[in-house]
Amino acid sequence: MHLKTVLATSMLFATPALAGDVAYEVDGEQFTGYFAEASDPKGLVLIVHDWDGMTDYERKRADMLAEMGYNAFALDMFGNDTPTETVDHRRAATGALYQDRERMRALLQAGIAQATEQSGDGQMVVMGYCFGGAVTLEMARSDMAGQANGYATFHGGLSTPEGQSWDGDEPPLLVLHGGADTSITMEDVASLANELEAAGNTYSIEVYSKAPHAFTVFGSNRYQERADTASWDAFSDFLAERFPG
Repeated sequence: MHLKTVLATSMLFATPALAGDVAYEVDGEQFTGYFAEASDPKGLVLIVHDWDGMTDYERKRADMLAEMGYNAFALDMFGNDTPTETVDHRRAATGALYQDRERMRALLQAGIAQATEQSGDGQMVVMGYCFGGAVTLEMARSDMAGQANGYATFHGGLSTPEGQSWDGDEPPLLVLHGGADTSITMEDVASLANELEAAGNTYSIEVYSKAPHAFTVFGSNRYQERADTASWDAFSDFLAERFPG
């Protein structure tokens, strides 16, 4: 995987010490991430986006993390030329990566390289939303797992693909899930818990009653403030545990 930074755009002074889009190249394809720098960083948080791509939602979450004292980088799993405007577009974009796990991991590694180049941090926690949650768990199961101090997923895909498994040596996991999620069900949560327990993993699972899928997405008809606040608080505690220094 060849990665080089080709452009850094839209840099501006905001609530974070410094924040803006970062354009980068992977094997000749153009990608756009977002970096938010904390004034006195405690560590780095890597954000993996939902199925609609890297949007203002991820930028907002990165800014929130920077305000909390963490450098944050929202990577791009699709690239600038991948359409995401319609449900069919999004199914195609995510489906292509679900069918090509090697490319999924390569794009993750490219995003990590860009994030560490921007931040200079040696410690990292990876988080993801929905599709990004599934990607986060993909990294946690892979030979890349040790690059992070921990992994967190918000209303993310939880199933383990055929041919993969948990070995119990992965860093701690935090799963934040809506009890009313009909896309990723409580049966999926139980299946993951059984796998992690059998393997001997360190994990925590929080379930928020009446919260639907995508309960953290500001302004959507699925947003539930109670579950969003509680899950962010749990994630904040997780970060404090994983970045103890």
